[in-house]
Amino acid sequence: MNNSNKPLTIAVDFDGTIVEDKYPEIGKAMIFAFDTLKMLQKDRHRLILWTYRHGKELDDAVEFCLKNGIEFYAVNKSFPEEQLNENTRRKLNADIFIDDRNIGGFLGWGEIYQLLSSENAEKLKPKKRSFFKF
Repeated sequence: MNNSNKPLTIAVDFDGTIVEDKYPEIGKAMIFAFDTLKMLQKDRHRLILWTYRHGKELDDAVEFCLKNGIEFYAVNKSFPEEQLNENTRRKLNADIFIDDRNIGGFLGWGEIYQLLSSENAEKLKPKKRSFFKF
């Protein structure tokens, strides 16, 4: 757990992050993905599945994660009760995003856990900036 003992809300991509990218099929699980996600949940972090998938492909991804021991706090929304419609903006309220398309690419699950379980976790959260301070 991070030093502040404050759980983080972590948005996690599916294709290319939890599993190898074989969209629309489900690829092979990435090494240490489910082990790391389970440890993050044990550390009280909230995990949100944040993916391009929808409909049956999304249902298949959620089921694949459930079969591997991961139930997400929310799926493609900021919290379970959030009501989405055509006017809903797709901005997600999360502290950290784990995605294979990050600048620099995907770090790997071992390194991600090391970052999130150390004193560095609080430093990873984006800082709110004042309009007048840069």
